[in-house]
Amino acid sequence: MSPVRFDRGEFSGAIADLGVLVPIAVALIMQNGLSASAVLLPAGLLYVAAGLYYRLPVPVQPLKAFGAIAIVEGLGANEIAAGALLMGAVFVALGASGWLDRVAKIFPQPIIRGIQLTVGLLFLKLAWTLTVAPPAAFADHDAPLWWLAGGTVAVVVVALLMPRHAVALVLFGLTLAAMVVGAHGPLELGPSSITLPELTLGAFATATVVLVLPQLPLTFANSCLATADAARTYFGAAAERVRPGRLALSLGAANLFAGAIGGMPVCHGAGGMSAHYGFGARTGGTPIILGAVLLGLALVIGASLTTLLTGFPIPILAGLLGIAGLLHVALMRDLREPAHWVLAIAVGVTGLLTNLAIALAAALLVWWGAKLSGISAQRSEVRSQKSEGSEH
Repeated sequence: MSPVRFDRGEFSGAIADLGVLVPIAVALIMQNGLSASAVLLPAGLLYVAAGLYYRLPVPVQPLKAFGAIAIVEGLGANEIAAGALLMGAVFVALGASGWLDRVAKIFPQPIIRGIQLTVGLLFLKLAWTLTVAPPAAFADHDAPLWWLAGGTVAVVVVALLMPRHAVALVLFGLTLAAMVVGAHGPLELGPSSITLPELTLGAFATATVVLVLPQLPLTFANSCLATADAARTYFGAAAERVRPGRLALSLGAANLFAGAIGGMPVCHGAGGMSAHYGFGARTGGTPIILGAVLLGLALVIGASLTTLLTGFPIPILAGLLGIAGLLHVALMRDLREPAHWVLAIAVGVTGLLTNLAIALAAALLVWWGAKLSGISAQRSEVRSQKSEGSEH
């Protein structure tokens, strides 16, 4: 079992994946009416649990498609809670059954790389959107485009060229200063009020159709399959515990808790692992650090959290997203055959532009169709050779 460290690399790695968490968390609080403390508690607890159990920087992120749809549709806390409970029940059942670990074996590396390419491109798209059309909830949303775009590019370039430990410390200092300066009035101590959701058949029906069905393929592919693969790629034998079924169990349990308190649905994510690793995270220290910070924020200043989070500088958020996207796309570099590149790119682009489930189904048909055709051709050739030999 890998030791847990709390050194400079683990601390710098802890801030690397905030580009996804913060915008969705702020929107769910500001636009959907979720309690700030309820939003951060599931993420914080899952981060600490992941660090203690997996002993590696296994990330925690909001359910991206779920969260985006809930924000756009203006769904309330009850529908979001119902969706979180459904996601939790589905993935606890899948993880406990052992089915996911068996299914994972039919997905070859080029298809997994295609899933990861989809996520990397999605991060880059989100970074672009955050820069050119920033949410109104953020304090600097009305800053000039040249400033937001220039700041984002600067964060990405500096992070890629300079030692990321130092860059992380600078970004953390700038973010903290901006959030404190942007706060209006004294900070109120204590958690924000948490109201238990009212769960009705209508809420579950809406959540099933609008939130859960679009999210299931992405969570299965990215949170379970691609995260386990990224862990093996980065950490080798040390990633023995990071299996699809176990990831399903941990994210499922966290969503049952999130649904129970009306909080933010969460998952794991391969892109987050690339972000943590790229900034220096190597052990479970990173998720424990970030989880402890999120829990502290939720319980100590949850009542003032909305004001603080809206002061998070957009260029830093978008820059972190962009870096995570580029690092994740870079996982493609270990593909060697041109056909594998073509298949991975087809999955990645199709998953981004249409639907990841469609991309996976088509890619599996192509891959295994070609494999079975090749096996059939080889058997025919062997039979032909045996027949010729018997005639002579």
